[in-house]
Amino acid sequence: MSETSVTEDLVAPQQAARPAAHRESAMIILRHGAEAGRRWPLHRDEELLIGREENCDIPLPDRQVSRSHARIFWENESYYIEDLKSKNGTHINGEEIVGVARLEDGDEIQIALRFKLAFVDAGATAPLNLDENLPGLRLDMETRQVWVNNKLIDPPLSLHQYRLLHALWESGGGVVTREAIINIVWPEASGEGVSEQAIDALVRRLRERIEECDAEYRYIVTVRGHGFRLDNR
Repeated sequence: MSETSVTEDLVAPQQAARPAAHRESAMIILRHGAEAGRRWPLHRDEELLIGREENCDIPLPDRQVSRSHARIFWENESYYIEDLKSKNGTHINGEEIVGVARLEDGDEIQIALRFKLAFVDAGATAPLNLDENLPGLRLDMETRQVWVNNKLIDPPLSLHQYRLLHALWESGGGVVTREAIINIVWPEASGEGVSEQAIDALVRRLRERIEECDAEYRYIVTVRGHGFRLDNR
């Protein structure tokens, strides 16, 4: 941990106004991602590094996450999180932080708007079973299983459906063009023989499969004239 003290001008105004946490220990819980429910204990004499690299304390292997994305550390009787000049940002309760922000029990940490983590300290009133009833969609890359609102899509998606969903997931909320969809979903076609209607039919069927688990939310958004993007909960 850096020997330099955290000063008030480094802390976001809305965070600085909050009271410090004084409990003995705390933990970070992954709320959204392939390993949702995983927990990491926090220790006052050690910082916790979050990033894409395998040697990070909380490794989040996703290209939207920077190699060294953020760190959590103890100072001045509180836990703080510092964004390490990441490419896609660190958010606390939906607000992007610049530099350092104080953490408080129940705060939601979003890494690159892809992964959601909860800060929970030892005497927390927030439940520790945050991995239950998780909202949103998540993928297991190894098994190609897909969960929506903690419900497994069963039977599994077809190969083409999974390829499309994986492409949308990997884009991190960005638009995936129709041309890119053809190249990813039908690589053997080389762009030939795949019509607009075929793409639309695949998107429609994927939406239907997702709606089997969550009919109240529209995850796949059409961006007219461009393509499609994933709008996760």
